[in-house]
Amino acid sequence: MMTQEQQLLDSLETLKNAVEQLASQKAKPDLIGLFEQIDNHAKALPQGTHPTLLHYLQRKSYEKARLFLLGRDAENASGNCHGHSSQSSIASD
Repeated sequence: MMTQEQQLLDSLETLKNAVEQLASQKAKPDLIGLFEQIDNHAKALPQGTHPTLLHYLQRKSYEKARLFLLGRDAENASGNCHGHSSQSSIASD
């Protein structure tokens, strides 16, 4: 995994953990800051980045992008993806 992808994955993991703890925390995390960080990492991805990953990021499907980066894209349910076609399984957005 390239450095940019690892940084993106780290931010996606941070977001996942923050969302999971929302119900139990009195102080709410800065989700907008996390979204901005993820968007900045996405913009820094090099040419040639897998189109499925780019699709997930453009659609703000962050959990799908996280699973893709972990090599677990098969866990993303297939369905209507609003005009996107790929040979891999892509869930509806």
